[in-house]
Amino acid sequence: MADYKEIISAYKDLPGGIIEAYHAIQKEYSYIPEDAVVAAAQAFDISKARAYGVATFYSYLKVGKRGKNVIRICESAPCHVAGADKVVAALEKELGIKMGETTEDGKFTLEFTECVGQCQATPLITINSKPYGDVTTEKIPGIIAEY
Repeated sequence: MADYKEIISAYKDLPGGIIEAYHAIQKEYSYIPEDAVVAAAQAFDISKARAYGVATFYSYLKVGKRGKNVIRICESAPCHVAGADKVVAALEKELGIKMGETTEDGKFTLEFTECVGQCQATPLITINSKPYGDVTTEKIPGIIAEY
């Protein structure tokens, strides 16, 4: 695993480099460690508050621990009408955690997301940005088993 300081260093001279650095760190760690925000503030010569603000502004970025596999379920109206609540219940049961939590082994985190633009296949979940459409409670164990 690459050190977040090395990742930040690779982007520190680019315009908008802090966002690119955060994306690269998250790709490596599945999240942005709190210490990486402090290191980014120093490298980009901005306040810690501003560095934290950038890291928390974008819903895709996540500061603080989360699982290796991030499962997001769309909570928009079409997914809700199509039975997203049943899929949420099945995910929580299968993984033994609630929305917003991470499994003890650090493999999975459950998060809500807004529309991902695939309303023709509701309800929809993504795992590490890979979409799974027309999800039913019966499909959940097989999908999880892929990871």
